[in-house]
Order: sequence, then structure tokens, then C-alpha cells
Amino acid sequence: MSNSTNNRRILIVYYTQSGNSKFVAETIAQEIKADTLEIKTKKSLPKSTFFKLFVGGMQVVFKIKPDLLPVDKKPMDYDMVIIGTPVWASSFASPFNTFFSQIDIKGKKIALYCCYGGSKGKTFDNMKNVLNGNQFIGELEIKSPLEDKSEGIRRIKEWVKTINI
Repeated sequence: MSNSTNNRRILIVYYTQSGNSKFVAETIAQEIKADTLEIKTKKSLPKSTFFKLFVGGMQVVFKIKPDLLPVDKKPMDYDMVIIGTPVWASSFASPFNTFFSQIDIKGKKIALYCCYGGSKGKTFDNMKNVLNGNQFIGELEIKSPLEDKSEGIRRIKEWVKTINI
């Protein structure tokens, strides 16, 4: 069953490192018949978990804008945008620094989700600051959804019912 009414066009923009954000994006897309856009960097983070966390955290702290691969969808072509990110250094992943600086999103209904291992930190507050000029309609924080997929799916489906699509 689709929550998508009145032929609204919905885009889910996400970045994933370990697959959690992608899992959430695909689950939401299936529920509401939305398009997805995965943000990908030109250069990968180091393979070692320690160095991956270190480099990713430093990029967030210093507001680094890693180079991104070209995208094939434009958020402004959609009525609603759902944005999903892993939590890095208590905020959104650094590829969104680049994405938000290249693509101006204004006047949209926006829902946010984040995947984390520790806590969500200030992820949503930081995203809302960057995305001012939009109507925020929902937030989902979900801890390591790939660890218990059935629970993750249950929580995602419940959340989707709460956002005003």
C-alpha cells in the first residue's frame, strides 16, 4: 500500500557508508513509492574502521566538502524530500556539506532520518539549520537498523505513517 497521495513526487536522498542508511531509504521507498538518490563521493574513506571514523569525523568537524559523483535527480523537481544520513561526529555525514552547497533546496516538505551506533547528537538540528526555508514534517532516528532488520522495518513503516505526505 502506498502513502503517496495526489500523485506527489517524493525523493529520498541518502548517503551510506555501512549500508544502514541505504536499507532505510529502500524500505521507505518501497512503502511510499518514492525515488531514491544515493550521494556518492569520488574518493572512498579508508577501509580500516579506525581511520574511516577518524577521517569522517575530521571532515565533519572541519566542514570539509568531499567531491561527489554527479547526481541524476534534482530535489527541486519533487514535492517532498526525505534526507537520510549516518551520524558522524554528532552530525550529518560530510558528503552532505558538498550536496547542500551545490543544490539549493527551498520551499519543500522535508523529512529527516539518521542511522547511528551511539547517539543522534545534533544531526537533525544541524540539518535544519542548513535547510532553512523548508517545512520539516518528520524525524526518524534509528540505531543500527541492519542489526535487527525486522525491527528496523517495523519502526520505519510506523514512522512513514506519521509523516504528512
